[in-house]
Amino acid sequence: MAAVHNYHNIGFCIAFICAIYPLHAKYSPTWKSIDSRPLPSWYDEAKLGIFVHWGVFSVPSYSSEWFWQNWIQQRLPGLEAFMQENYKPDFTYQDFAKDFSAEFFNADQWANIFNSSGARYIVFTSKHHEGYSNYASKYSFGWNSVDVGPSRDIIGELVASVRANTQMHFGLYHSQYEWFNPLFLQDKANNLSTDNFVQFKTLPEWYEIVNQYKPDILWSDGDWEGTDEYWKAKEFIAWLYNDSPVKDTVVINDRWGYGIGCVHGGFYTCGDRYNPGHLIEHKWENAMTIDKYSWGYRRNARLSDYLTMDQLIATFVKTVSCGGNMLLNVGPRHDGIIDQLMQDRLAQMGDWLAVNGEAIFQTRPWTYQNDSVNGDVWYTNRTTTESTTVYAITLSWPRNNSVYLGSPFPSKQTTVVSLLGYEHKLNWEPAGDNGMIISLPQLSQSEYPCQWAWTLKLEGLIQKQRTWPMKMPKFNINKPAHPYYWPTVIYT
Repeated sequence: MAAVHNYHNIGFCIAFICAIYPLHAKYSPTWKSIDSRPLPSWYDEAKLGIFVHWGVFSVPSYSSEWFWQNWIQQRLPGLEAFMQENYKPDFTYQDFAKDFSAEFFNADQWANIFNSSGARYIVFTSKHHEGYSNYASKYSFGWNSVDVGPSRDIIGELVASVRANTQMHFGLYHSQYEWFNPLFLQDKANNLSTDNFVQFKTLPEWYEIVNQYKPDILWSDGDWEGTDEYWKAKEFIAWLYNDSPVKDTVVINDRWGYGIGCVHGGFYTCGDRYNPGHLIEHKWENAMTIDKYSWGYRRNARLSDYLTMDQLIATFVKTVSCGGNMLLNVGPRHDGIIDQLMQDRLAQMGDWLAVNGEAIFQTRPWTYQNDSVNGDVWYTNRTTTESTTVYAITLSWPRNNSVYLGSPFPSKQTTVVSLLGYEHKLNWEPAGDNGMIISLPQLSQSEYPCQWAWTLKLEGLIQKQRTWPMKMPKFNINKPAHPYYWPTVIYT
């Protein structure tokens, strides 16, 4: 027990240092200095966030949010046929903006939908690669949600409602580059030896959204065509950590230039839908979608294109067990309606967390992530100065109501087993020299505590906790030109 208490004391000291260090440290514009900043604790404790991709691409709502680039530059036949069949020959992408109407967008309703999922933060699109901003940006004149389309400050309405009506943290996604911005295209033609686009467009927008909306998360994207030197990333982040109005609370990701992803930054994303399936040293996030093929709303999506709740819960459990957060994306329609299926998925996630949240929020990875003999079981743990509680989350309910766990070392004298959402303690037996067999209650499916994945709470185990964090594996940073690109799906 002495070793365990020593671990807790060290953990307390680290937590205390992390709590006060950002208030006093000064960071220089180098990755060594930037990476030394402790991650604000709220982010690791949050576990679940909601991603929202909304923009002019929501008007055609066809193929993906990359519609403009795939239509004009890639000239995908399916998109050309879609335009020829539905729009006049001289129709431009900019013509879609007037139909980005948002007439049913209700910030309070959205905040309630996101909050009902159990999420502790949201990340909303300030600007995607199309360059259209969801607020009255001074650097996007005539191509923003106030000047054309809904005539509303979408971000302003949403951030006000989230902060007034929920406890969720509010974050903003921002694309570094824009597909067809003339300034960027000129810099690109100059092999990025010039940086007019950064100096006069994207960098001023970063300062603008931070000072105006004070987000707790900055989720950078669209970085891969330039280096961090081109984007002036280190200089901006140093200001963000030193002098910005959110310097003590803000969290950033790792998309700040070619080769930076999974190497530098606050939390790692490494690529879309990143899920290593094992413990890594650095805090990471699995940014993923309910729609398997698009971040924006697709009118031509099939039911089979959406993840089931079994798939969502399994992904979430594995992510948290391995030390990650899950950022679950929804794509609203152009009129501001969130598709009912997506609403249902969020509400069902909230129902599951209402029962199992104890095993998720404010937990840490345990000695084992996946059980050594039962592949359906994933672990988390909650440690205090008095005890360590282990949570074994099983993705399936066994037909014989018996769960065999190979990883825990129980004690007949101290180990107590319960099922979250069920009021009685469970019986268990040692499994030879290693593990335990737990008897689940005899319940009909309608009597289960929840519909997907069930949590066994293990108290009083006798094994020691493994040191966290673990060694981090090396990553291949020789990424393709578009490391976050997802295949386009076109249905005819």
